[in-house]
Amino acid sequence: MTGDEQGWEACLDADLPRALYLHIPFCVRKCSYCDFSSEPVGRETRQARAYADSLAAELSRLSAAGLLEDVTTAYVGGGTPTVLGMRLCSLVGDIRRAAPGIAELTCEANPDTLVPEVLDGLVEAGCTRLSVGVQSLDDGELVPLGRLHDAATAEDALRRAVSTGLAVSCDLMCGIPRQTPVSWQRTLSRAIATGIVHASVYPLTIEEGTPFSAAVEGGGMRRPSDDEQADLMLLAARQLESAGFSRYEVASYALPGFECRHNEAYWTGVPYLGLGTAASSMLGARGYRRLRVLAPRLPEAGPRVSRVRLTCRSAHSRLSADPSVSAQSYELEMLDARQAAAEDLMLSMRMVAGAPEGLLAHARRRIGAQAVDEALARVVGSGLARWSGARLVPTHMGWLLGNELYGSLWELSEGTIETRVYEP
Repeated sequence: MTGDEQGWEACLDADLPRALYLHIPFCVRKCSYCDFSSEPVGRETRQARAYADSLAAELSRLSAAGLLEDVTTAYVGGGTPTVLGMRLCSLVGDIRRAAPGIAELTCEANPDTLVPEVLDGLVEAGCTRLSVGVQSLDDGELVPLGRLHDAATAEDALRRAVSTGLAVSCDLMCGIPRQTPVSWQRTLSRAIATGIVHASVYPLTIEEGTPFSAAVEGGGMRRPSDDEQADLMLLAARQLESAGFSRYEVASYALPGFECRHNEAYWTGVPYLGLGTAASSMLGARGYRRLRVLAPRLPEAGPRVSRVRLTCRSAHSRLSADPSVSAQSYELEMLDARQAAAEDLMLSMRMVAGAPEGLLAHARRRIGAQAVDEALARVVGSGLARWSGARLVPTHMGWLLGNELYGSLWELSEGTIETRVYEP
């Protein structure tokens, strides 16, 4: 077994998570396109602070049990974490104390709640990256999105954040109402000019139950076509790359050395632990058994289980009342070795680097060489992927037809994933 292949085996055999995610399910106001797990509560409410206190208490408990010793990246997402105000800064300090091995710590922020004292407090507490939800730098496009900031506020927030020395990323969205190729180019240019080192670029998705979905169904809004969005994504790639950014993941671009390690963890088999309402975790069987020491009533993983995915189903009020892992409700998926290997192959296609030789060898051993090689031949033959030396990498067509590429590799999993619901 090669060293690279041993690395993939080690992810499955890991005792402890290496990445940590905390979900803040609050925002000032829900955006028109958003179906995330978040609730509009205004700014710095008692409810939100109580929830943050509960996360801090659980961090302390997990740290005392030794479950955060191997964590090297952390990410505080939402919702809008900056609605916590200065409590977000102290939460970053709580994370640092609970997992002192963290090298990269990212917080999400919105321009309207990224006030100077919070920004300075985040830097002082040990935040290293900031991901700012900008979406557009055109006032006419921000209004239908339901954003609370205008373009000038967003640009000012980005520049202030950059001036602190943080690695600053911004989220941008294409295919939105009123957007044109010219306005999209202008948004990209203005974002780049602020000094950001990372950008995440997403096409608008019309999600069920959102105001945008109702508008499309009622005929008041046109659903963006796949071709239009593909053209805008290609335009973004060209403009960002001409400014020195490199695409490293299907939706992410970075200046050299500023790739988000936490983002990469999700697509490269790294075990991670999620805390909070709607937060997800992915642990190997041994890591899951370590978690069960704190929550012994969680269902056991049978001898054939290699990977466990958990999603917290508890409301934020329940977490605030009792933050312990054992008191929460979970949806669980238990994958065997073949399913985990197929999942790793599928997720690797989100990365520019694709599937390295070690992962392919790991998949052949877990799934069977003939089945894997036949699947690889199919995606290469259909133009969805190509060979780059011994590495399989996605093509531009593979990214545009991502569901087809991912589905072709997930077909290697076979069988039905064992699912459980845990209620304490």
